[in-house]
Amino acid sequence: MGCGRIAEHGFLADGRSAVLVDRTGSVNWWCPARFDAPSVFARLLDDDAGHWVIRPEGRFSTDRAYLTDTLVLRTVFTTATGSVAVTDALALEPGARGHEVGLHSPRVLARVVRGLSGEVPLRLHYRPRFEYGRMVPQLVRQDDALVASAASARLDLRASIPLVCEVGEAFGSFTVRAGETRHFTLGYAPAYGAGPPAVLDAEQVIDNAVAGWRSWMGLHDYRGLYPEQVRRSALVVQGMTYRPSGAVVAAPTMSLPEELGGERNYDYRYGWVRDFSFTLEALWRVACADELNLHVGWLTRSMGMNEGIVPIMYGVEGERDLTEHHLEHLAGFSGSRPVLVGNDAWRQRQNDVHGEPLSAAWLMREHLDPMPPDIRQLLRAMTERAARDWHLPDAGMWEARDAERHYVSSKVQCWTALDRAVRFGSHLGSEADVARWAAARDEVRRAVLTRGWSDRQAAFTAAFDTDELDASVLLMPMVGFLPADDARIRSTIRMIEERLSHDGLLRRWQGDPAGFVICSFWLVSCLALAGERDRAGRLFERLADRVNDLGLFAEQIDPYSGEALGNFPQAFSHIGLINAAGDLTDLDAGRHDLPPAPERLIPASQKAVGR
Repeated sequence: MGCGRIAEHGFLADGRSAVLVDRTGSVNWWCPARFDAPSVFARLLDDDAGHWVIRPEGRFSTDRAYLTDTLVLRTVFTTATGSVAVTDALALEPGARGHEVGLHSPRVLARVVRGLSGEVPLRLHYRPRFEYGRMVPQLVRQDDALVASAASARLDLRASIPLVCEVGEAFGSFTVRAGETRHFTLGYAPAYGAGPPAVLDAEQVIDNAVAGWRSWMGLHDYRGLYPEQVRRSALVVQGMTYRPSGAVVAAPTMSLPEELGGERNYDYRYGWVRDFSFTLEALWRVACADELNLHVGWLTRSMGMNEGIVPIMYGVEGERDLTEHHLEHLAGFSGSRPVLVGNDAWRQRQNDVHGEPLSAAWLMREHLDPMPPDIRQLLRAMTERAARDWHLPDAGMWEARDAERHYVSSKVQCWTALDRAVRFGSHLGSEADVARWAAARDEVRRAVLTRGWSDRQAAFTAAFDTDELDASVLLMPMVGFLPADDARIRSTIRMIEERLSHDGLLRRWQGDPAGFVICSFWLVSCLALAGERDRAGRLFERLADRVNDLGLFAEQIDPYSGEALGNFPQAFSHIGLINAAGDLTDLDAGRHDLPPAPERLIPASQKAVGR
């Protein structure tokens, strides 16, 4: 049967992992131990890699929505004989509220089927497959549970209907009439040392998840433009947060293709330093200091002190070795191979990594006064790296796997690191060498203004001494390298929009197979910063309408077919929406917290330093 289209999926989360369930009632993805652990359901990548379906027999139509301000999904199936609602949720720890949500989730998936009208015959097909579909578990009845075990994992399925077991799978047929309910829970536990999976009541799981997510949302009082879209996106980003550490994964999935049938299929279940500053800006707009401090803590512990190239990504508990390998037994989504687990981008030199921690720290400077010693040490180290390495070629923020180049966005982010360090000044401690950092900052700026500009294109380009356009240079006004109303930036925005945009979706470069959602929102932000309010607003609304029926964004969208592509849902895309909405709100309010142009950046007390 397959798992349909990427955008057909809904997203459930519990602060440790995520479930993707499609419109037909099929759970097609779950890595219950944690986001980047092996799967027990991976039908997304191969029809034989595991799923759990509850759906009507015969023909049906589907209508679905999240319960308000939650990640609890309600799907209504309507047939010729009646209708039923299936409500799905990953369990939160009983009683967990506010900032406790997700810290100690029991790793239980609950599904409640409720008859709404008439009567509906339904069927259940349970087919767990461990280790990305490699292992067929044994199914054994144990008390009131159907226990699946293999290798280091155990799943306990509890169902209020009779099940028929075969080798590695179970089936059930049942009818639900108006007012009747059927309950199902699936609990995970490691096979050794942790005891059996938690036993929870399905109705209570649903009720507790609703109360838990709403309590979290109740702490965040966003009052800007587009509140419905911003609140949904904030909840999605929170759902992609591994709460025990504070890591935000780029996406909960792996190897969903950037182009159907293509080879760019990467594992995104890790935390990127690049995403960090954008995430912090987004959460700064909608969250309170508790989340910000948690994320900063993860970054500080993960990055530590580095010898050699600074890793640009980490596992959710700070792991560095994310070595990539092929899962050759999987067919891939829509035949898109290779299927990759791990991500070799962790080995790359990406010089923009030096700027992200400094940019994030400057944004939340009021929360870092006094600055903790470990953060001060990290920021100084990143500043020194930027001063030392800015002139080196790198893989760039799109993580090119061919030759290194002198990417303009990487140089700009090295400038950002040095600029913010100069602005922090003595707050970075007695070892802060502000004069030397200011001199290096100005050297980077001169190089970008001369070698990063193309007279032929009338734009800043992808890399030094080239005419290739790239959407990454839209960061220049966003970090304050140049003001958005500078003639060169206006020309760059115009050329990028003209050459890389189609129907409001912006490609990263010429030949990129689809529009990259966050780049499209960067264009909104740049237009807003340039004072083009009407154009920015219209573009925002066109982009915001590109979500699926549940308000979820993929990484990319085909501008011609509208097909969602890449890993899903994508934190970067939702972060772009939040920040663009914030920029439009700031424009309407006549304010903006981003740094002004370089000539005006330095506080009066430091203007003589390094000038």
